[in-house]
Amino acid sequence: MKLGLNLGYWGAGNDSDNLELAKQADGLGYSVVWAAEAYGSDAATVLAWVGAQTKNIDLGSAIFQIPGRTPANTAMTAATLDSLSGGRFRLGLGVSGPQVSEGWHGVRFDKPLQRTREYVDIVRLALARQKVNYSGDFFTLPLPDGPGKALTLTVHPVRAEIPIYLAAIGPKNLELAGEIGDGWFAIFYAPECAESLLASVNAGRAKSGRSLDGFDVVPTVPVVIGDDIDRCADLVRAYSALYIGGMGSREKNFYNQLVTRMGYEQAAIEIQEKYLARDYMGAGAAVPLSFIDQTALIGPRDRIRDRLAAYAESGVGTLSVAIYSGSLDERIATLRTMAEVLDESGLAT
Repeated sequence: MKLGLNLGYWGAGNDSDNLELAKQADGLGYSVVWAAEAYGSDAATVLAWVGAQTKNIDLGSAIFQIPGRTPANTAMTAATLDSLSGGRFRLGLGVSGPQVSEGWHGVRFDKPLQRTREYVDIVRLALARQKVNYSGDFFTLPLPDGPGKALTLTVHPVRAEIPIYLAAIGPKNLELAGEIGDGWFAIFYAPECAESLLASVNAGRAKSGRSLDGFDVVPTVPVVIGDDIDRCADLVRAYSALYIGGMGSREKNFYNQLVTRMGYEQAAIEIQEKYLARDYMGAGAAVPLSFIDQTALIGPRDRIRDRLAAYAESGVGTLSVAIYSGSLDERIATLRTMAEVLDESGLAT
């Protein structure tokens, strides 16, 4: 198992700290640093900035929003970042949610699985530097009734194949990630619940004649190190409540549905009700300690070290560390401790 660093969304007032964290992760031998985007900063610009000031660590988008870019534009961006970084780019993609897709990008959230399939097809076609001819339900290139012509990407990425990761939550989306992706971004990943999730991924791998060998499972895992487990959990509550209660509407919140499938139906209902009523503190307080303990690494150093085995045994290839609290020095210490305990565990690859 390898370690990654998830910087989350840029622009929260701690950008210089995040850059320093990326530099520290680079020096500590972390495998990859990920940058996210929603409707604020874009991930590509952040990764270019981080890439210019690091040497070895891979740069990953977690994720580029499919409704926000044409597939050709994504291929151009991926090839450029890979070229500028000397072959360090990993392309993470996701359809986002209906609120952002339709409210921010003006793209109907319609048949997301088929849209993703076609999108990845075109991106791979372009990155292989083949002429882009494509006819699908969502994308037709070139347009058949105009002066457009099939074009070839002029930028040469360093990697022969840039790895593509898909953000996926539901069973069908997980199956698609296994079928057409090189990796899967997971949120609220509990090793105890992984078997059914990876069964869907494996079904997709089987469709393409492959096994899970070489497929990178990448959960984003909040990490808080301390002697008081309850106090550590409290520092993760706002993050959990935001996604369970606020990332989507009452009728369609994929994270809320995931938590329900994990056996926390009543808690998911309560968190959402409180969050949508703007009782953010109450929503955070409603997140069960057992849920946080399953989906985050909290508590004393040795407890976290021992917990790593469950992640590795469940199939995780890259454990992506997310640090939501503490001073810069404390967060750097957390990065360093995670590298140390992974080494001590004997699970590092």
